[in-house]
Amino acid sequence: MLSREERTPFSEWWWTVDKPLMGAILALMLTGVILSLAASPPVATRIGLDPFHFFSRHVLFLVPSCIVLLGVSFLSPRAIRRSALIIFAVSIVLIVLTLAIGPEVKGSRRWITLLGLNIQASEIAKPSFVVMAAWLFAESTRRPEMPATSMALVLLLMLVSLLVMEPDFGQTMLILMVWGSLFFIAGMRMIWVFGLAGLGAAGLFSAYLFVPHVAGRIKRFMNPASGDTFQVDTAMEAFYNGGWFGLGPGEGIAKRSLPDSHTDFVFAVAAEEFGIILCLAMLALFAFVVIRTLSRAYANEDMFSRFAASGLAILFGVQAAINMSVNLQLIPAKGMTLPFISYGGSSIVSLAYGVGMMLALTRLRPRTEVEASGHAEAMRSYA
Repeated sequence: MLSREERTPFSEWWWTVDKPLMGAILALMLTGVILSLAASPPVATRIGLDPFHFFSRHVLFLVPSCIVLLGVSFLSPRAIRRSALIIFAVSIVLIVLTLAIGPEVKGSRRWITLLGLNIQASEIAKPSFVVMAAWLFAESTRRPEMPATSMALVLLLMLVSLLVMEPDFGQTMLILMVWGSLFFIAGMRMIWVFGLAGLGAAGLFSAYLFVPHVAGRIKRFMNPASGDTFQVDTAMEAFYNGGWFGLGPGEGIAKRSLPDSHTDFVFAVAAEEFGIILCLAMLALFAFVVIRTLSRAYANEDMFSRFAASGLAILFGVQAAINMSVNLQLIPAKGMTLPFISYGGSSIVSLAYGVGMMLALTRLRPRTEVEASGHAEAMRSYA
């Protein structure tokens, strides 16, 4: 047993980290391993790979992800800001390289191969962007004379422009929603909130008018007879087949024909083999992670920690909600992974980095450490 009187880095981390939050995250990781074993073998077999190819790689990706998660959770808020600045700069460079030399797949350039690894730089950019935006919004409350809000807007436009050039409209909408939520949490005037919401709606309408890929997905959602809806129809059939308790492990039918059963539609595989009960349990875990983080963030006196933890929780929750909504045909199809459940190396490592920062920012810290960060006085005036 660790004593509270011990002053080692590990003992300080152990007694300050949010253990229920960490337990929920580890439960999601374990669920992802089980569902990867259930969903990925048919996909691998169809394309001529070893049946356990994707499962083995999923487990392999979890090793560095756990190291990143635990390592980042030890960091102080100041170290988190510095690491986010470096990682965001690196991710921007990688996105530019992807646009320049990345292979074109289905009309998009989203991946780049470095040192034998396929990297989706937009995934890496998301958590670091949220922290950078939170930092700027926190500075705007502490030093009103600083054009921090304008800088946050420039940061948003830069990242969104690069994502649209790929094009990756799913990630673009996710980034816009998280940034808008942070803008609202930071206490900006409602006229700006509504104005930015209007600009977002105008951008979506423009994409519908001028981007055939986006228009096709929206038309298929509004009128399924207008195009190919095989994947979403098969996903809905999986929910009907599974019922409350599922067909049993390995007995799923949908995964045999779903091309993306191990990524975008793993939630449907879970419903068919393990039932709606497991889906509700997964939904409860995602909701617990988001609500727990938001409640801990609200109690934090450090303005930066409050904004950054809130933004990361919203990013995590909205991404999960988008994936599950697509599986249930509630919104048009998007290429969005289910956090820690879907297969994908860049996604899992990026999520581990973001969740590690959530754990670090929600740790219980002495008041003297919070005041030393320079945001305590701003927090009292903000409240």
